[in-house]
Amino acid sequence: MTETSTQETGTSNELKPTPLAALLRHWKIGLLAVCLLAIGVYIFGPKFGGGRSRTAPQGPTSGAQSVPVVTVTAKTGSIPVYFTGLGSVTPLNTVTVRTQINGQLMSVRYQEGQIVKTGDLLAEIDPRPLQAQLTEFEGQLARDQALLENARLDLQRFQTLWAQDSIAKQQLDTQESLVRQLEGTVKNDQGLIDGVKVQLIYTRITAPVGGRVGLRLVDAGNFVQTTDTTGLVVITQLQPITVVFTIPEDNIPALLDKLKRGVRLPVEAYDRALQRRLATGYLLTVDNQIDVTTGTVRLKALFPNDDNALFPNQFVNARLLVETQHEATLIPTPAIQRNAQGAFVYLVNPDQTVAMHTISAGTTDGDMTAVEGLKAGDVIAADNFDRLRDGVKIAPRDPSANANGGAGL
Repeated sequence: MTETSTQETGTSNELKPTPLAALLRHWKIGLLAVCLLAIGVYIFGPKFGGGRSRTAPQGPTSGAQSVPVVTVTAKTGSIPVYFTGLGSVTPLNTVTVRTQINGQLMSVRYQEGQIVKTGDLLAEIDPRPLQAQLTEFEGQLARDQALLENARLDLQRFQTLWAQDSIAKQQLDTQESLVRQLEGTVKNDQGLIDGVKVQLIYTRITAPVGGRVGLRLVDAGNFVQTTDTTGLVVITQLQPITVVFTIPEDNIPALLDKLKRGVRLPVEAYDRALQRRLATGYLLTVDNQIDVTTGTVRLKALFPNDDNALFPNQFVNARLLVETQHEATLIPTPAIQRNAQGAFVYLVNPDQTVAMHTISAGTTDGDMTAVEGLKAGDVIAADNFDRLRDGVKIAPRDPSANANGGAGL
């Protein structure tokens, strides 16, 4: 009886387990499955893709590392050597026209800013007082000439009487002295007449030089005098015109060597920004001393200025062509970089990598510079310098990419 009851009881417990025991058993099975899954991923994961993601950073594609760079080729050519200095336009002649006589200004015959030629009428002064004075002096001359003629006739008579021993020698000598006195009086009268005629010429004020007339300083109707300091008008000669500029004293030996050989050196005048050429002329002369305060010497260049492009007192940049270097190695100026050791470029190797290459920069003309340390045909980088280093691989690109908004950067 006891065994039967026990078996029945055990059978009953196995068929109906408690809820807590069932939950604990399922939790253990799930935890075991999760652990097995984690172990499998850790062991076999790198073989199916995990290893590829780890090693990918060690071998990037060459396209991702190449720096897009515009390249240029060094070439052989000629480059001019200029001495450049700041200067100002200086007229050959600047004349303040003043009156030579006193009188009333009757008319002004010029317009402000007008271009006049030598001899053009500028103004007129009232000539009537001088004309009256001329008439008076002409009358005196006529009277004294009549007296002189009569004295000469008397002298002829006295000479005849002296020859006949009819008069004293003293009377003849007195008559000769009277003739010479009257001759002096006539000559004085003629001088007074000539002086008045000159003053009459001064009543018509004409341009002493050709050039541009300035602003009017005196209006018609005013009484002008020779003591006036302002003058009537200022005329500035514009054609030809000069530019006075300075160059460093270190450039003087090369310049004087050219001048001693009689070489006529061209000079170009540019605007302040050195962008627009205003005129072309030639070197006229060099000053006779160096300015010790600035260490420069002044030069004067002459320009025809046929188109009036140069204006008096205008500031310009003068470029003096000293010589032309031939068979020089030329590269674009922006391609030259500088560091503490000097100038260098990024030379492109055949394997499309770049290397810092030291050069010596020489004459610069605009965007081109003559250099030493390169030869014609060498390829160098022309942009993206901030991303270049020794050994960096580049991807050459078309220079027109810059014009398209920097495509490819």
